[in-house]
Amino acid sequence: MAAIKKFQVTFDCAEPERLARFWCEVLGYVAAPPPEGFATWADFNGALPPEQRDSWFACGDPSGVGPRLYFQRVPEGKAAKNRVHLDVRVGTGLVGEERLAALEAECARLVPLGAVHVRTLYDGKDSCIPMLDIEGNEFCVD
Repeated sequence: MAAIKKFQVTFDCAEPERLARFWCEVLGYVAAPPPEGFATWADFNGALPPEQRDSWFACGDPSGVGPRLYFQRVPEGKAAKNRVHLDVRVGTGLVGEERLAALEAECARLVPLGAVHVRTLYDGKDSCIPMLDIEGNEFCVD
């Protein structure tokens, strides 16, 4: 059996482009180009029937290493805890106060983008900061 080398992470959401642009800022990702045949996303959306406009958006790692993120509009709101979430890994290889400082700095960068700091978990050695994105989806700064 061949190994899967590429995958995307799909988010159900209310406002695909808004949420995608938030995650572009968090991860340093870039918005996907508009579909072939369209100069802009506005041109693409304008060509769709009203009920299909702004129904999806995608972004990806400009280096091509990280997974593509795909955001699709769904009618229902978020009702429970995520079963899958992203960890924004900024403290890899760090421990103790040095790790905590790196996580807190990233948290401070993300809050003005609309993220919500839920709490800081720190046991003197390891740390993690659970947060919420702009639509209330959980993620961790780790």
